[in-house]
Amino acid sequence: MTASRAPTTAEELRGAGLRVTAARVALLETVREGDHLGVEAIASGVRDRVGHVSLQAVYEGLHALTAAGLVRRVEPAGDPARFEGRVGDNHHHVVCRTCRAIADVDCARGAAPCLTASDDHGFAIDEAEVIYWGLCPHCSATSS
Repeated sequence: MTASRAPTTAEELRGAGLRVTAARVALLETVREGDHLGVEAIASGVRDRVGHVSLQAVYEGLHALTAAGLVRRVEPAGDPARFEGRVGDNHHHVVCRTCRAIADVDCARGAAPCLTASDDHGFAIDEAEVIYWGLCPHCSATSS
């Protein structure tokens, strides 16, 4: 009996129907190793791994990875988009009003209770986005 191994980043890209390039591999790995990174931070991480890559290529790569379901775009009101590698589950986010730090918050109860809208208006709902706002521990301590 052999143990199954996790697919490589290249295998995941192929499995999602995407062409495998060094920049895409670096992009996906940077997002997954980061913590709700913005585009500039992602571009810097990709450049550290593969050398020069244009900001436009990073945007295009993020669009392709998001469309393929390999990364998730998080866009709290008033903030630029951030990206994360945690996909395929029903989790939410908490955002600090002061420093804009973002953290994951698992759904409070059940498999996906937030997907049951009081009135779906005929929509076939498949995702709910909840963002909690407040102060992170650091900002709470400094504002006291």
